[in-house]
Amino acid sequence: MKVAVAGSVGRDHLMTFPGRFTDSLVAGSLANVSLSFLVDGLDIYRGGCAANISFGMGALGLAPILVAAVGKDWADYNEWLSKHGVITDHCRVSKDLYTATFIVTTDDELNQIASFFPGAMSEARELDIAEIQKQTGPIDLLIVSPDDPEAMIRHSQTAVALGIPLAADPSQQLARMDGNDIRKLVHGATYLFLNEYELALILQKTGMSDQELFDEVKVRVVTLGSKGARVEEHGKPTISVGVPNEKAKIDPTGVGDSFRSGFLAGLSWGLSHERCAQLGSMVATFCLETKGTQEYFFDKELFLQRFSECYGAAASAEIADFINPRMLR
Repeated sequence: MKVAVAGSVGRDHLMTFPGRFTDSLVAGSLANVSLSFLVDGLDIYRGGCAANISFGMGALGLAPILVAAVGKDWADYNEWLSKHGVITDHCRVSKDLYTATFIVTTDDELNQIASFFPGAMSEARELDIAEIQKQTGPIDLLIVSPDDPEAMIRHSQTAVALGIPLAADPSQQLARMDGNDIRKLVHGATYLFLNEYELALILQKTGMSDQELFDEVKVRVVTLGSKGARVEEHGKPTISVGVPNEKAKIDPTGVGDSFRSGFLAGLSWGLSHERCAQLGSMVATFCLETKGTQEYFFDKELFLQRFSECYGAAASAEIADFINPRMLR
């Protein structure tokens, strides 16, 4: 199965605040917030939604096609993703701009305050899925993750027009986009990925009911944080999947992207939606236990052992032949 992943590539600046953001919020004064948080540390890692998703798929042994606009500082990042199995031949490299930058501060309760500067990502609208498919051959699934808004709409509509199954993942761009644009992103999608808050935000911005939104897509995958995920498919019972026990909650940045990595890997292998969600939850757990969105590490034995502990020996045996980690350092 040939999966293309469209979206952002960035550099993550991760900071930690030793306290709770909510302790600094004053009731009745939220219309005039002016806050500064003294943080304990700063770490800079590779990130970006499409890159994170692609890395996770590559780590499991797949070869996703990355569709992204990247900066003139791309060389080392390109080498990293390539050696982890990601096909980067179809990225647009900016002549003038640097790769996008994501800055996030996380408090003791894993709440986050973040900002994102697009940089080269603003050139993503110049990428053409139709032209890329001519070069790669038929694309079996295109996931459109957070990116330049115009690019997201263009990619989504092109996929639907060409009959390429679409996985819509608007997540972080929902705050910026209006209801009409959000409708364009989800219309005709085979899969829609979002978390509980994003689901509520889509309904609020589009004015659609929950059922109307569900009717726009074939399958809706809703992540629920520590409660796992649910998969809703028309005409079938809702699937609910829990999460493995984490060894530590280090950093939630990129956990949603990692979930998508595992889920898409399962789809690539032709597994059931239940197994896909379980795979996603397992990869997300490894990410949660590590600082940095592409720094987690596992071998086949460890992955299957932990998968079996959570989902049972039969489930682990079902995925065993597919797991072929490509975790290089």
